[in-house]
Amino acid sequence: MLTDGPEFPQRYFVHIQSLLRLFLKVPAMSNLKPLNIGVIGYGFMGRTHSNGYKRVNDFFPALQHRPILKAICGRSEDQLRKFADQWQYESTETDWRRLLERKDIDAVDICTPNNSHAEIAIAAAQAGKMVLCEKPLAMDPIEGQKMVDAIEAAGVANTVWYNYRRVPAVSLAKKLIDEGRLGRIFHYRANFLQDWTINADLPQGGTALWRLDAAAAGSGVTGDLLAHCIDTAIWLNGSISSVTAMTETFVKERKHNLTGKVEKVGIDDACAFLCRFGNGSLGLFESTRYARGHKALYTFEINGEKASIRWDLHDLHRLEYFDHADNSLVRGWHQVHCTDGDMPYMGNWWVPGLQIGYEHTFVHQVADFIAAIESGRPCNPTFRDALETQKVCQAVLDSAKCGLWKEIA
Repeated sequence: MLTDGPEFPQRYFVHIQSLLRLFLKVPAMSNLKPLNIGVIGYGFMGRTHSNGYKRVNDFFPALQHRPILKAICGRSEDQLRKFADQWQYESTETDWRRLLERKDIDAVDICTPNNSHAEIAIAAAQAGKMVLCEKPLAMDPIEGQKMVDAIEAAGVANTVWYNYRRVPAVSLAKKLIDEGRLGRIFHYRANFLQDWTINADLPQGGTALWRLDAAAAGSGVTGDLLAHCIDTAIWLNGSISSVTAMTETFVKERKHNLTGKVEKVGIDDACAFLCRFGNGSLGLFESTRYARGHKALYTFEINGEKASIRWDLHDLHRLEYFDHADNSLVRGWHQVHCTDGDMPYMGNWWVPGLQIGYEHTFVHQVADFIAAIESGRPCNPTFRDALETQKVCQAVLDSAKCGLWKEIA
């Protein structure tokens, strides 16, 4: 046998074992139950989610449902048709309300600006649809609570697309922490840095730049970037109990694409905050769109009594690990290349040594959502989980306004 030779690495054997376990219980393609998807929004997130639905059964063959791209919904009929043709959607809708009325839609995926999340999600839940929603959950915790109430009253499956949880290296970090390898946690620090708004002539509002419009986005980097950092932190290190923050808007006025007038900018361009976690550890978070040279630098580091870990989105398939128990002659930071078949999600992909990327995190979330439906369990983060992140974001913004520590409600 091939596996008998001394040259055959053990990691390949583990990978083959995982593949065999999958394929031995693979249902025939014709036996897969359809899960009819209606996506609202055809921008960046509409693309990433569509790709996840299209690829999931190719790499997670044990699933018993197959997503069907039944309908794509958006405002521009011309762009909608192009998107539908490219991604092979069966139909289009220009009014999300008509989408919710359709009996052939099982799940609604909300990929719209933040100010429309609540209205669509609540209506979808009341229509009995499963709901998947882009982050952040809502404009504020009050709106978010209404969404949670509607979802839970309807009893429909739900999830929020905090996709970085499903990077294999980040999931591995969760496993190491839960196993107690880091011991007591002392520090959590994270940042998310970009530079795309360093231009005073850049307008706000409209289809492409709604993230710079407080009326559409709710906040700036806090709800857009730090929300990711906060969700990951809560998942890895537990609840945040209190925060103190500062924010800055570097360009105070911008022309608005919708009105044509120069208007006050209401979003935060940069935010930094300190926090205390429920487990007694301290947190330090920073995010900005004014870090020249950084397009999407998202990192976190966790320092524990026994060991430390750190991760960088730019090198997302690696987890750095320091273990104080190592012999002093070899003690130091080392990199774990997260590609072996026994690492989170990787048994479904390629052979060890070949990595995956950003787009695969959405495939993973689709796979987890379908598996959760089939098992009857929640797919985290649920709307209620995302509401906790929303509350932290709100406390950060409130603290920045008043200059005081804020407890998380």
